[in-house]
Amino acid sequence: MYDNGYAVPQDYKEAAKWYRKAAEHVDTLAQYRLGMMHDNGQGISQDYKEAAKWYRRAAEQGKEKAQTNLGLMYVTGQGVPQDGVEAVKWFRKAAEQGDALAQRNLGDSYAQGRGVPQDYAEAVKWYRKAAEQGASDAQYELGVLYSQGMGAPQNDAEAVKWFQKAAEHKNLRAQRKLAEIQQKAM
Repeated sequence: MYDNGYAVPQDYKEAAKWYRKAAEHVDTLAQYRLGMMHDNGQGISQDYKEAAKWYRRAAEQGKEKAQTNLGLMYVTGQGVPQDGVEAVKWFRKAAEQGDALAQRNLGDSYAQGRGVPQDYAEAVKWYRKAAEQGASDAQYELGVLYSQGMGAPQNDAEAVKWFQKAAEHKNLRAQRKLAEIQQKAM
């Protein structure tokens, strides 16, 4: 209510106060939102350790967006030690619940061999799941893997299809890639 100004003036500090009360009573949405407020410094001081604490509480109860954000914190080392294996653990939990950002990040982990052995076929699998939900970065990465025949048979038509989908979502890398493809065709 206070965080989005619904029926009251927007007040992040007041929102944080109420989220904390609910979060301490095991409300997963409040835990996740309080984690976000600490992560972004909204209404309270930015504190990555506090953000990780609240994300973890919500993540352990199955809140997929908290799992994704906790995974991202393990990738960057903000608020927690940098740990690719732990990041993959949380991305997988959220990805299996259908979270597109987690699916894309799990694809990145497999493509880069971060926290798991490098496996382009697994990267294709997870990028495809995110891409089918409209995640433009995953659409672009899927196009790259098809264009290079990594994790799937090389297929220019499939690559172009995914680059076009990403470009339609205003993905600049995909737009540049399509321009390069057109230039080569001339």
